Amino acid sequence: MGHKSRLTPWYIGLAIVFAAVIFVGYRMFATSCPAPIALELGVLTVVPIVYLVLMYLTFVSQK
Repeated sequence: MGHKSRLTPWYIGLAIVFAAVIFVGYRMFATSCPAPIALELGVLTVVPIVYLVLMYLTFVSQK
């Protein structure tokens, strides 16, 4: 039996977040999305940052 790293959920979460940001960014760019720039920045930056902060808080709260 192998030793499971405590950071495995971090790696999985980061991969999902970055894949989603790349996909959404590509779709917005490729389809010339008419969304306001503030909304695009929110989707591509604020949402992943909030998710990463919540992951960090969960990680440090574990004993």
